[in-house]
Amino acid sequence: MAAAPSTLVTQIREELSCSICLELFTRPKVLPCQHTFCQDCLQDHAGRGGAFQCPNCRQEGRLPPQGVTDLPENHLVISLCERLQNQATLSGETREQSKSGNRCSFHPSEVLKVYCKQCQIPVCDLCLEQAHDDHRSTTIKKAAQERRLTVQELINEGKSILERYTSFSSILSNKDKSLNELRQQRDNSIIQAYNQMMQKLTQRKDHLLSESQQSHKENWDRVMNERGRVLADINELFAACHRAEQELQLGCVEILSQQTTLTEVVGKYRGKAAPTPVQTQPAVFQPTDTSVPLLGHVTVQTLPSAPIPEVPVPIPAAPASSNDVTGGTGHHHGHQRQAEDQVKFGEGGSGTGQFSYPFGVTVSDEGEIFVADWGNKRIQVFTLQGTFVRQFPTIVLGGGDTKPRDVAIDREGNLWVVVRDIEDSDKFAVQYNKHGRVLRQFDLQNTGWYGGVTVDTRRNHILITFTQIKPGKCGYWDKPHGEVLVFRPDGTLVRTVGQQQGMKFPWCITVDGEGNILVSDIYEFNCVFVYNETGIFLFQFGHRGSFEGQLYNPHGICTDRAGNIIVADRGNRRVEMFDKRGKFLKHIATDMRRPWAVAMATQGQLVVTDYEKHTVSIFHTY
Repeated sequence: MAAAPSTLVTQIREELSCSICLELFTRPKVLPCQHTFCQDCLQDHAGRGGAFQCPNCRQEGRLPPQGVTDLPENHLVISLCERLQNQATLSGETREQSKSGNRCSFHPSEVLKVYCKQCQIPVCDLCLEQAHDDHRSTTIKKAAQERRLTVQELINEGKSILERYTSFSSILSNKDKSLNELRQQRDNSIIQAYNQMMQKLTQRKDHLLSESQQSHKENWDRVMNERGRVLADINELFAACHRAEQELQLGCVEILSQQTTLTEVVGKYRGKAAPTPVQTQPAVFQPTDTSVPLLGHVTVQTLPSAPIPEVPVPIPAAPASSNDVTGGTGHHHGHQRQAEDQVKFGEGGSGTGQFSYPFGVTVSDEGEIFVADWGNKRIQVFTLQGTFVRQFPTIVLGGGDTKPRDVAIDREGNLWVVVRDIEDSDKFAVQYNKHGRVLRQFDLQNTGWYGGVTVDTRRNHILITFTQIKPGKCGYWDKPHGEVLVFRPDGTLVRTVGQQQGMKFPWCITVDGEGNILVSDIYEFNCVFVYNETGIFLFQFGHRGSFEGQLYNPHGICTDRAGNIIVADRGNRRVEMFDKRGKFLKHIATDMRRPWAVAMATQGQLVVTDYEKHTVSIFHTY
């Protein structure tokens, strides 16, 4: 039997309620674990940033740089909440209409009394005389009785379907809880296996070090014993010769008395074999040829599932993209080759080769990849095969750690990095050599947002995107406006670019082979602005959307040898290529999570950072 309407509404309302405030969702935001909460509730729970736990599943996570407001919205929940509220409003209006009587919309003073069968609408007496006089009609009460059974059957059928959907939603909620519990158990097993293996490796390491120390001690004792015997002989010979020299200077009698002693000592060593090198047997460590032992495997098991009510839920098939060149979408840790034309490495964490929001990236002429590891406050360096080389912290003159926003290489091969301190009170443009030594720096105004940096190597100018912002309503920015600041290496401002075009929020920037300046604007235009080398506007391309040639939240930008423009289309989760005039050419990758920065190597490889997956991908575009 179908549930009562009030029960169904209550169940649906519970499904659409935040588990923190227990009210209908307000500006619902989705965490990486896919749980949804009100924006304000998350703000109170997570604070101003950093690591926090999901209130439901306790999964660790980090907020984006802009905080809770930069988390993706749950548009499905927004739509369902609006429908529920509209339904409640509509029900209230219907009750009000019923209380005020059924009045004619054309003659408000008249009551609807007759039902026109031909027009299938209720009418008043005046309407019947003026427009429906020759139509077949009946009373409203009789017409309602004829329709009552059909309407009631539809109501019952709708309630039954709604009940099944509600039951199915509850089952999915229970499945979500069960999956989280299984994941926690599985993760605990992995950690336990890792700890056991590390304990065994530590014990083996200690044993090998003990053997090495014992071998060293045996050889050292052998050398020291032989050295002691040789020193005794040296002392005896030296003493005999020294006394003979002294007596030789004193007189003839003393010479005669010392001759016998000296003859005996020298004669003793004349026939004695000279000391020979000591034969030592140093130990040698030979690593085993086998790879590092595997912790185990995470496999997918097919488990018998609980019966689920039959609910007609159409699932459209996803069309395959002929331009997708990224290969498989499996999850990989460390340095992995995804396909013949893609290498992916990195994962979330603070260890070597791990990232915490890899934002900026650049590639040297020698093929070294420099990644701005924002959350870990460092620059990491890799080869074009994804092999870790070195790292260094992004410190500034005067001391203090800072977070790197973006990185670029100048004509001398040094790095320019835009950084800000932990409290976001100071911002700098810092020049490092390739090994992390600070060469110079200059302050940036603390009145806005600094996004990307690039270097015009022909003029040795440092170009940095800047946005003047101030908080607005609901945590959003109020009328931001941006520009490109062009500096000399000593921090002298040469000029600004982009004010005349009303640039809103410029983010990433690059300079192509002809010296043209290309800037991505993420806030309102969702486009790329192109200027010549002196800052004169040439054209712009792209606008908000998901079709070919459209962009949504474009971030990283670079050019290849042919002058083609590569854009990290963050909002559409893809990387795209345009020609030098902004005409769409192809998709390079369509399965990214949050592509952020792009850089082109001289050998033709494209390097892309994904700040949500904490990975770096290398594509062979030629």
